[in-house]
Amino acid sequence: MKISELVEKLRTKNKKYISRAISLIENENSNSIELLKELSDLTGNAYRIGITGPPGAGKSTITNELIKLLLNQNKSVGIIAVDPTSPFTGGAVLGDRIRMNEIGIKPNVFIRSMATRGSLGGLSIKTIDAADILDAAGFDYIIFETVGVGQSELDIAKTADTTMVVLVPESGDSVQAMKAGLMEIADFFVMNKSDRPGAETAILSLQTTLMLRDHDENTYLPKIVKCIASEGKGITDLLEEIKLHHKFLVDSNQFEERRKKNTRIRIKEIVERNLAIDIWSKQRNNLLDNNSSSPYVTAEKIIEHYKKEILEVKNQ
Repeated sequence: MKISELVEKLRTKNKKYISRAISLIENENSNSIELLKELSDLTGNAYRIGITGPPGAGKSTITNELIKLLLNQNKSVGIIAVDPTSPFTGGAVLGDRIRMNEIGIKPNVFIRSMATRGSLGGLSIKTIDAADILDAAGFDYIIFETVGVGQSELDIAKTADTTMVVLVPESGDSVQAMKAGLMEIADFFVMNKSDRPGAETAILSLQTTLMLRDHDENTYLPKIVKCIASEGKGITDLLEEIKLHHKFLVDSNQFEERRKKNTRIRIKEIVERNLAIDIWSKQRNNLLDNNSSSPYVTAEKIIEHYKKEILEVKNQ
């Protein structure tokens, strides 16, 4: 199938072709870059939501309930559930994604589980590309649900328009450990399982931590939304907070600037990744393997070899 034909099929929200397109980019098919270039002008309309937090906080349950609420409002939702890479198959470990099967068959919902494939930030390198496919397909919302691995869970801030961090009362002791990383990326917090003992104490501890954050008139001060996702309680408040944050970004002229900043970061990462692939030729890998001096000396030799190769190409 031609790329132009695939793009046309995507715009009808045809799940078969959406899956095919995401598989193209995941497998780094030779046509994947052409596809992403074709889709570029069709993206930018979906609102992107990041859901992260410590393992076991109930992120999948919240995602599930949020999807139901959005469907009741006649919205379409694309979900990218990012899982640790399976050590056996290299694919995604589905885990509790099975609970989403009932919702996943609905016409206005598309769910894809993607492996991190070694990405330290918790998001797969190809996750943003997959989000572009869902965006071009016409989904109103795209939800990233990430592995929630603590301080390394920062990539989501480069991807989502609104990021929520999900905690539970038992997270109280780990708040300080998360403060330098996970805590800093939250646009707001969700205290899930808020009916459990210790919930109010955990919220007070979190509020105390938030008071110490630097802020000015352009800062959106994160709120704390209480919910019991397993009973569907508090999900309406959660969605309202997403909308309030969106309105704040638009009213303060930060929405487009945030997206431009994220795009700049993405371009740099694409350039760096492609250069890294280009630089490691067979000859330069030999220099890497046969080094007998300082790592800095070897690194300089590799860079000089690369520069020499570029000059030779220019002079041809």
